[in-house]
Amino acid sequence: MSQRKFLVIADDTPEFMTALKFACRRARSTSGHVAILRVIEPAVFEHWSGVREEIDRQARQEAEAVLQETAGYVLEETGYPPELLIVNADNTRAALKQVLADDPDIKILVLAAATGGRGPGPLVASMAKEGVKWGARKLPVTVVPGDLTDQEIAELA
Repeated sequence: MSQRKFLVIADDTPEFMTALKFACRRARSTSGHVAILRVIEPAVFEHWSGVREEIDRQARQEAEAVLQETAGYVLEETGYPPELLIVNADNTRAALKQVLADDPDIKILVLAAATGGRGPGPLVASMAKEGVKWGARKLPVTVVPGDLTDQEIAELA
């Protein structure tokens, strides 16, 4: 039996928590689960492989720390631990293609739009320009305002 998963991308934007909160509420109300993706882009520093390996190791440790910080919140909100995904890829779009190809249970991508006049955010802008097809798969995307309050999320989700 497949499990319906809501995918959230863990980035360093303030909107990330809004998207995560919304995904948790939707997962709880639909008996779904939450998956959180953290993308590690390649280090630019290519001079010595030992330095590059250390940079990669530190990036992975940072990604694991970010995901662990949010795992407790997801468990508390949904009753289930999240699926934590760390993917090395050239960019977020490439990581999404890989994750979606690997996991057919991911049914919805939840994003939060940027706030404060910074535009919609890079991933939302990319989808508007390039579409929402990742590889062979099309995936519904829910874009929520990045400045939703907890009360507004509860009312919407």
